[in-house]
Amino acid sequence: MQPVSGPGRPPLPLEHGGPFGSRRTTGTPQVALTFDDGPDPAQTPQALALLRQYGVKATFCLVGINVKAFPGLVRQIARDGHTFCNHSWRHDIRLGARPKAAIRADLLRTNEAIRAAVPGARVSYYRQPGGAWTAPVVAVAREIGMTSLHWTVDPQDWRRPSAGSIASTVNSSTTSGAIILLHDAGGDRRSTIAALRSILPNLGRRFQLGALPPGIDPPRMHGHEWPLKVGQT
Repeated sequence: MQPVSGPGRPPLPLEHGGPFGSRRTTGTPQVALTFDDGPDPAQTPQALALLRQYGVKATFCLVGINVKAFPGLVRQIARDGHTFCNHSWRHDIRLGARPKAAIRADLLRTNEAIRAAVPGARVSYYRQPGGAWTAPVVAVAREIGMTSLHWTVDPQDWRRPSAGSIASTVNSSTTSGAIILLHDAGGDRRSTIAALRSILPNLGRRFQLGALPPGIDPPRMHGHEWPLKVGQT
């Protein structure tokens, strides 16, 4: 059963199988598609259009400098009902090795950029560039209220294999509860976009596809906070 998380807390708990407790699975039978490095003005709209066509919600791991450059695309991601994930300000692979104060500043700066584009947006996940996880970066993300998000299936589309290769890896390797790593930016992602035309219908027939849970906000009425419902912690 999906954990129910309260205000300011990560929506998913640490997972023993992931690097330093980061999540490798959704924790449910649901399969999650995730897209890294965006937004990108050419490729993100194509990914969004295909997700819309197949009625699939996903999770977008956004790089701060791209968020600042293309806030309209961030708003489109939100309008389409997808979940936000922080992917650092400049795709800093070495961020996890930096002092905790520097990690915190980077993650907060990226979250603030996302919320400048979409006021009140929940940024519930953090994905470390390159999968270069460390205990400090997982700890800081959690202190800020974000679940550290690793993956189960990686077709290494950043290496620009063919669309057929990407689709074959994802379609054959995905099992119940998988988190799939794809990219909609950071380079030429035409093969990834083309692969989605196979991935989305194939996985859609076999699994429930959905965005990772964004967590919950405190109940409010007339500006006053009300107690959480039973079962929320």
